[in-house]
Parts: sequence; structure tokens; C-alpha cells
Amino acid sequence: MSFKTIALATGAAMGAVLFAGSAVAQSAQCGDIQKTLQDRKDLVAKANAVQNSKKKMTPAEACSLFGKIQANGVEGVKWIAANKEWCSIPDSFAEGFEKDHKNVVGIRTKVCGIAAQAAKMESQARAQAQNGGGGGLLGGPGLTGTMKMPQGAL
Repeated sequence: MSFKTIALATGAAMGAVLFAGSAVAQSAQCGDIQKTLQDRKDLVAKANAVQNSKKKMTPAEACSLFGKIQANGVEGVKWIAANKEWCSIPDSFAEGFEKDHKNVVGIRTKVCGIAAQAAKMESQARAQAQNGGGGGLLGGPGLTGTMKMPQGAL
């Protein structure tokens, strides 16, 4: 799954969440979710902006961003569960938010897995360079600048 697909899917789900979010604000307490929704909208906008820019996000940066979106989703799901009845939150809004949150969790798992792999490969390459190893064909020592001539009659 490409980052573009991820950002667009999350962005589309957020449009539905923000639209339904305005119906939630029945009282001061019920309006508390608005900050969470705005933060989520800003994070998704950041993901979409990176997708449309020439500078691409590193796997570590993407992992961090989706970690923030996931943490925001945890906060939103928790708030919705606690205030669903009191604030008359429609089932469709609660279900949509939870579905979007589950998608983000899956995306974050994949992105962070890729980031961990990249970090491991970078670490191995650094260690190999520090130990003077590798670089040669088939994992050999590579070119050393010397070559032994065979001994005996030619």
C-alpha cells in the first residue's frame, strides 16, 4: 500500500468525521471533542501535504506521524465511548471514527515495520563499514589493492 493511498484513505475518512463532529457540540462538555478532531484534521493535512510535495517522508518520519494520528484516535475513541449517550453521538459517527482508527493502527504497524527494517539495515551497514568489512562481490573483502602472484613455473 503506497503512502499516497494511506494519506488519501485517512483524509477521506477524516472528512466524514469532521462533518459529523459538528453535530456533537450540544454543550460545553460535548464540544470537547472538537479539539481532538481539529488536531486529527491537521495531522492528516500534514500527511497529505507531504504526499503532494517533492520532499518525501522518511520511514521514521512517517512512523512518527502515524503514531501521532493513532494516539489522537485512541483519545477520540475513548472520549466517544465515555460521552456517546450524554452527547447523543450518532452510531454512524462512532463506528466511522473507530473504523478509521483501526485503519490508522494497521497503517502505522506497516510503516513502523518498514522504519525498523530501514534502521536495522543502516545500522548493519555502519557496523560493516566500521569493521572494514564487506563491499566486495558476494560478501568478500572487496578490492584491497594487492594481488598475489602464483608461485612456481609459468
